[in-house]
Amino acid sequence: MEARPMTAIQQVLWELRMDYIGHPYYVSGNAILHALGQHLDPETHAAVSASHGVFVPGQFGTFPEEHTQSGIRPYLGSGLPDVEAYDDLFLQREAMHPWLLDTRARDALNTHDLRVQGGHPALAHETIMGRREDQRKQQQTTKWYVHAYLHADDPAVLPLGEDVLEGLQFGGKRNYGYGEVQLKDTQMVDLDELDYSRLEGAETYLIELVTPFVLASEYPEANDRTIPWWWAENRDDLRLRQEKILEQREVFRLETVDHGQVVKYLGDRPVETAKNGLQRVGSHSRYGFGELRLKPLGEQYQESEK
Repeated sequence: MEARPMTAIQQVLWELRMDYIGHPYYVSGNAILHALGQHLDPETHAAVSASHGVFVPGQFGTFPEEHTQSGIRPYLGSGLPDVEAYDDLFLQREAMHPWLLDTRARDALNTHDLRVQGGHPALAHETIMGRREDQRKQQQTTKWYVHAYLHADDPAVLPLGEDVLEGLQFGGKRNYGYGEVQLKDTQMVDLDELDYSRLEGAETYLIELVTPFVLASEYPEANDRTIPWWWAENRDDLRLRQEKILEQREVFRLETVDHGQVVKYLGDRPVETAKNGLQRVGSHSRYGFGELRLKPLGEQYQESEK
């Protein structure tokens, strides 16, 4: 029997080593691909797609109920836990970081410090908090990380080696050292081998946009997109945001449905939709736009929302 090709993604976690000047919500997939392009041959680079990079604090946390692992872990944000089920992939891709412990200074630890560098606001690579005088250490330092994942149509392209993923810089003012990252961890995940049982059998599903979905683009031959038929809301019900991508020093503006938007799923293929959402949908998906998360709305969710 001929072996089927593996539908794989490569998770990557970088540690910020210097303040980042760029998009305040994420490191775009476009920026990640641009950085990787300096270490890859053109053919390999053209085959790779990148997600947006999500900022993650290296702090104590507890695995959420939907995760296959449980319990409290030190510095949960600074490593890549094993992935066995679909929901495991989103542990570090929620901007609210719900896994942070409520017993600690959650609001402060969940806030990225800003520093003005040469007139530009920069996201700090570490957060330093003072502590009471009677405590042994007078300050606590939280390091920040960037979580992203890569995929390619040709399964032979991945995984990219550590020599390719190391020594990258993201954002602006890179000539001055800003945006430097250090590879912390990476792992391959076979999407076809994951457990999708939580998505099976629910009567109602919601779709959360992890990254913006592009409706219109100034980029050449990037056709305007309509709202997918399997979303319940029409355009009037959606929160829109203007985004942009940089290509060969030229700026192209995008009209997008904002990330964090939640819509109702009207399709009848939840598992297939979930897999497609990980590889992203719509135009500019190669650059990180259009990542979706499917959530079953069962009795346990309805009770928690009352």
